[in-house]
Amino acid sequence: MFARRSFLKFAALSPFAVNAASAAYAPAPRAGKARFTPTLNAYSFLEQLNANLADPTKGIDLFGVVDFCAKHDIEAVDLTGYFFPGYPKAPADSYVNRMKRYTHDRGVTISGTGVKNDFATANKAVRAEGVALTKLWIEVAARLGAPVVRVFAGPQQKNARDWQAAANGAKREDVEGWMADALRECAEHGEKFGVIVAVQNHGDFLSTGPEHISLLKRVDHAWCGALVDTGKYFSDDPYADIAMMVPHAVNWQIKETLGSSLKSPPVDYQKLVKIIHDGGYRGFVPIETLAMGRKDYDPAVEVVKVLKSMREAIAALPGGKP
Repeated sequence: MFARRSFLKFAALSPFAVNAASAAYAPAPRAGKARFTPTLNAYSFLEQLNANLADPTKGIDLFGVVDFCAKHDIEAVDLTGYFFPGYPKAPADSYVNRMKRYTHDRGVTISGTGVKNDFATANKAVRAEGVALTKLWIEVAARLGAPVVRVFAGPQQKNARDWQAAANGAKREDVEGWMADALRECAEHGEKFGVIVAVQNHGDFLSTGPEHISLLKRVDHAWCGALVDTGKYFSDDPYADIAMMVPHAVNWQIKETLGSSLKSPPVDYQKLVKIIHDGGYRGFVPIETLAMGRKDYDPAVEVVKVLKSMREAIAALPGGKP
């Protein structure tokens, strides 16, 4: 195992061994000490972004989200695909170019984007649509300069955890095979454009760390990794799942609770930060807050609260920095 990991690390760094780097799946290669920064996932502004798409005089658009990042010294933003004009179609070049210039002028990095898909369904046509959509947005991500595209594993409707309904009762092993085939095809396309496919645990087909890793190993491609959603591991000890996934993480969603509602346990940010640090992660860790039924929900307030907690937890680490 040591030899294999060392080879993959060398292959990822060597300009003469690009093809070897994608030969098989392994945890994301790290170099140097742990270093990570809390950033923003635009989905935190879901309601306002949707309001703006319906009526440009209301809510906030993605450019406004970038301004929010600049105001609060947030280094990067994950620009969810749903909020681009015309989604699921690719945005116009003029829009992409404007966004690239806008973020650059404000010192904000575009850390990723994401799509809606369902690879758990027994309907081959729906899975194929998800693959085509992911490939399209891989190309959009490349144009944006974003290194990651987030995808789901299973259905996203209200009964998302009942993935077997969409799979027509198929065995888990068979459904995992469908997903792996679809994700592998997406990862192969991602490699061509320099974009990583990050599959998110969303309490659907993936609700534990072992399930997450099992799927990644079955995909078996260096350009498919994990988006670790800290609020969507439904096990006896979600922190253990998160710790298990740190070596596999290529992107994150840092939530307020260890679950899908305000009744779920609140996140212990000092514990979470220590887990990420001890796992050696380097990169951005986007925050995603949700309304969770709060009528007075204000993302501009809630994001700042989590940002403050994360920054304080990071400052409390030995040396004051991850």
